[in-house]
Amino acid sequence: MTGCLLFAACYLPGCNNEPKQNNTRKPVDYIKAIPGISDSIPVKIAQKGEVLISYLDCYICHKKDERSVGPAFTDVAKRYPANKVFIEMLAQKVIVGGSGGWGSAVMDAHPKLSFEDAKTMVSYVLSLKNN
Repeated sequence: MTGCLLFAACYLPGCNNEPKQNNTRKPVDYIKAIPGISDSIPVKIAQKGEVLISYLDCYICHKKDERSVGPAFTDVAKRYPANKVFIEMLAQKVIVGGSGGWGSAVMDAHPKLSFEDAKTMVSYVLSLKNN
């Protein structure tokens, strides 16, 4: 019994001396830009792409300047170089759908969208690189 009391007297006061936890989180850069050369995107193509996007369901999950269900269009523009390879790759992703590039959100497929229209829409998004 004396041993238990001695243990409690020595151990319990030390419980209040726990190190303080630092609960501040550093912001995580989720963009992870891909290096590459960007080509210029003609204004007329970017404008047409913006119109096409407004007629589809894109703005349900995306916003121009802020993250929503999916990434902001400006964040997509920061990640990918604006060149033929990435425009075609992203256009295919718009048509087929996908997930994993920006977290766990899933982008619905748009199988009725033509490849040319998808490229035009992606061109608009990538034209936001400097905005």
